[in-house]
Amino acid sequence: MVELKLLQRVLGPVMTNCYILIDKDNKEAVIIDPADRADVLDKLLKEEGAELKAMLLTHAHFDHVSAVPELRKMYPDAEVIIGEGDRELLGNAMQNLSAVMGDSPVTFAPDRTVSDGETMEVLGHTVKCIEVPGHTKGGMCYYFEDLKVIFDGDTLFRGSVGRSDFPTGDEEALLRSISEKLFSLPDDTVVFPGHNEQTTIATEKKYNFYF
Repeated sequence: MVELKLLQRVLGPVMTNCYILIDKDNKEAVIIDPADRADVLDKLLKEEGAELKAMLLTHAHFDHVSAVPELRKMYPDAEVIIGEGDRELLGNAMQNLSAVMGDSPVTFAPDRTVSDGETMEVLGHTVKCIEVPGHTKGGMCYYFEDLKVIFDGDTLFRGSVGRSDFPTGDEEALLRSISEKLFSLPDDTVVFPGHNEQTTIATEKKYNFYF
């Protein structure tokens, strides 16, 4: 099994968790939700001697994608991936909230979209894409089954859930996505959310206020 190193930084105006995964052997890296401060992320990669190969976006909101345009200039071969359902949101500065809450409007097109149940190879690991409508129409979780970890964006938090009052949000769909898709994962799965502390599926099934 390819051994990965996980780096986490809290970046941007709403303190978004940005995750960098690095293959310890060949120094290839992916970033999950490049929230802000491309300079900080680039410095971390260079300190590790790592080359960015892909950016996985859990959803299109500005506080999870704002560093993408600048990182694309630095790493033109890095593939930008998002759920198919959020493609339109990514290209709309009002709906992705960058025009109303961010420092400046942010829009761009992904290199690739993924769909619910699709699998892809990431740094030598098979990653299952789990679509979780609710926070946004096309929110996507990235589940590393062999590592027992999931990166779930703003869907499930420690003791809480994501907001559903932004464009394309749907509270009923959000709760259904969590209860039917995330809570069906093994209890010892570690959840790395878009904000605040990590948790586990077992903890949230037992203690989460919304369930």
